[in-house]
Amino acid sequence: MCLCLKKHFFCHVLNKQTNTYFMKHSSFLLAITLLFASCGNNKFSHDASGTFEATEIILSSEVQGKVKELNIQEGDWLEKGQYLGYIDTTQLYLKKLQLETAIKALKAGKPSVEIQIASLREQLVKAEREYDRVLRLYKGGAATEKQLDDAKAQADVLQKSIDAQNSMLSKSVGSLDEEINTYKIQVEQVEDMLAKSRIYSPVDGRVLNKYIEASELAGAGTPLFKIADTRNLFIRIYVVGAQLEGIKLGQDVKVFTNESIKKSQYYRGAVAWISDKAEFTPKTIQTKDERENLVYAVKVAVKNADGLLKIGMYGDVNF
Repeated sequence: MCLCLKKHFFCHVLNKQTNTYFMKHSSFLLAITLLFASCGNNKFSHDASGTFEATEIILSSEVQGKVKELNIQEGDWLEKGQYLGYIDTTQLYLKKLQLETAIKALKAGKPSVEIQIASLREQLVKAEREYDRVLRLYKGGAATEKQLDDAKAQADVLQKSIDAQNSMLSKSVGSLDEEINTYKIQVEQVEDMLAKSRIYSPVDGRVLNKYIEASELAGAGTPLFKIADTRNLFIRIYVVGAQLEGIKLGQDVKVFTNESIKKSQYYRGAVAWISDKAEFTPKTIQTKDERENLVYAVKVAVKNADGLLKIGMYGDVNF
């Protein structure tokens, strides 16, 4: 009887210790169970994944000067060719006036060839008439040969003077014309710089970053703002060689985004580019078969009609 009581007491103590152990470690065991369950359900259910990108353009100043006006804010939607502001053009405008004044002065000082040699032409006409008169007299025996030679020599000298004067004046006019053309080219250069001082939107897009404010000094090449067409995005994904057989340019695909843990949305996209070269798998990109070391980059164009897609957002693609 005593032996049975000791056995009953021992079993009671053992059961009590076992229950206490499981009660203390039940939270840990539950976490382990959920972890394995989640790992079993967390399988990659799409063909590829990546991040959304856009073609970004950084508009830089083409001239040097103070930014007098720049009417944009980050987040603004701009139309291609929309006027946004300008960089100070005072010195350029004064330079243009100076060049135009120099052109007027050169034109005013340019000689007129016909006016300069008009008097010589009149003298030549008289000399030719005198030669004709002496020639008739010579034929009639009323003039000597020397008189005839003197009359012809006079006309020849005037003709040579006219030719020499004409050549000299033509060279002078040509030189002035070349100088005037040089100034005109400089005027065109200034006008080009004046045009580049005005700031326009290069494309339809949204302002992502604004790098400078009005009244700040900008140099040639200084970034003004960054813009991107966020209505037409693309997602860059990476696929393994085995997947290339089912992918072609222009192919329609589905692009998925997670709005919440339990809800996802998809967009229609089209394959826009497939890389010709394999590369090592980027560390931040998941692929369907992560055991593959070499992958191919693919761009899928997506219309962001509702504006919910953002640059840098993750997405999944099904071919």
